[in-house]
Amino acid sequence: MESWRDRLKRVEQLAECFQQKPLSSRYRPRLWLCQPSSVWKLFPRQSLAISFAQSCKESVHVFALEKENTSAGQRIFLVTSYSELWHYYRTFRRSLMHCYEVIPEGAVCKLYFDLEFHKPSNKDADGIQMVSLLIQYVCEKLKTIYGLECSARDVLNLDSSTEEKFSRHLIFNLHGAVFKDNTHVGGFIHAILQQVLSDGRVEGSAAANRSDELAPSQAPDNKRQKQDDLSFLLVKNKDARDALFVDLGVYTKNRNFRLYRSSKVGKNAAFALAEDNRFIPKAQKGISAEESLFLSSLVCNISFTGQRILTWDVEERREGKTMRPDPKKTNPSDDLLSGCVSSPHQEVDDFVLTLVNKDGIQGNIRRWNYFAVEQLLVYDIGRYRWCENVGRFHKSNNIMIIVDLKKEVWYQKCHDPDCRNFRSSSYPLPQEISVGFLLSLDEEDQAYLMDDAGNIEPSQNPGVGPEKTDDGWGEQQDDLDCLESLNSFEQDDGISDQLLLGCMADFDAH
Repeated sequence: MESWRDRLKRVEQLAECFQQKPLSSRYRPRLWLCQPSSVWKLFPRQSLAISFAQSCKESVHVFALEKENTSAGQRIFLVTSYSELWHYYRTFRRSLMHCYEVIPEGAVCKLYFDLEFHKPSNKDADGIQMVSLLIQYVCEKLKTIYGLECSARDVLNLDSSTEEKFSRHLIFNLHGAVFKDNTHVGGFIHAILQQVLSDGRVEGSAAANRSDELAPSQAPDNKRQKQDDLSFLLVKNKDARDALFVDLGVYTKNRNFRLYRSSKVGKNAAFALAEDNRFIPKAQKGISAEESLFLSSLVCNISFTGQRILTWDVEERREGKTMRPDPKKTNPSDDLLSGCVSSPHQEVDDFVLTLVNKDGIQGNIRRWNYFAVEQLLVYDIGRYRWCENVGRFHKSNNIMIIVDLKKEVWYQKCHDPDCRNFRSSSYPLPQEISVGFLLSLDEEDQAYLMDDAGNIEPSQNPGVGPEKTDDGWGEQQDDLDCLESLNSFEQDDGISDQLLLGCMADFDAH
């Protein structure tokens, strides 16, 4: 029988082998050594990434990545925090240089524009002047319709133009005002550009007349509206056909919107500050000026506190769809939807209705808003005015139910001026509707991983990606040697099962 000394020597040899060829650890990024491992997960499909992000306890978001040397349009999806992304975004420029923000369905967002035209087909066009005129026009409409004061100083102006194409992104960082989601942004933009959408004629068209009729109470100076010259928005595409300077196709659900400092795959033109940019982000403690610009460029980087929600609703009519603002819906306390429009979380909607349908009162959901940064669903409640702060029903002011999807709790706030700073106790969501209960995802389900050098490669998990051969210690002979050592140890009569169990019990006791 092999002596204990020989066995110890073999263990020492194996330990030396492991030191020379260590196990490769899964990459877990962290911003500094004392920080615990953060979330950094890559998925082959957007739906998987969004579902995982919604299940996370951490504040994470979804981004789309284009990889070099892949088929056109193929993207993988990254789930991480803003701070984590920025840290590695500026470090691993090669692997993260084609990055897009995923604008979640239903998420409160900023007003944003994607502007472009083909330079050879528009040789006389002055892109900088066109951008200036558009910003001025949009600011006037925000003032007329919503009463908002803004200027070019509130608009982050990013440029990724080339010799062939003029390309800009505009992100409006308004003071305390955001849109309900990007479909409402699209409705607002369609409406204010209605004059040039039907047949290209700026004045005298049927479209222009209808746009005057959309909201007469919002636009007292109709003569001024008819005199707005929007001809500068008409451009020619590569085929010399009429086109619009404003891309109206970027207001769909879960839209991918290219990030500051990112370029399209196969292109070298990354978005940078435009020469005519006048926006300067507010300085924040511990955040560099460059990071502040990055955070300002994120369309959904909006917190719940103190936001006024702007809306633009679409109504079905016999002659087609007509879009118009409702002044009542620009303030949460005055908003009312026709019927109960579902949020992206129908099961949460149903639960909230159970909270406000009791005591003989049939409450309803007047509207909801989703804040992606904090993963908050904010419900404005109608007909049910019970307030925990005063211990009774308010006579006129309504309440809010806030559902924190990240912490899986809900609490009540109030529109009454005397209760404006009040927040009730937090109560847990029922297990059957908590996102963590509805969805769990194992780390091994990732199709891609990023190593310490920033390289993004397929996972070694055969179920989700191609298997990768490792040159480490896990070769066949090593496996056999390890198995033999384990068998030899287990067959040693000197160490009984009872003794091992006793040692484990002592360990647990201490």
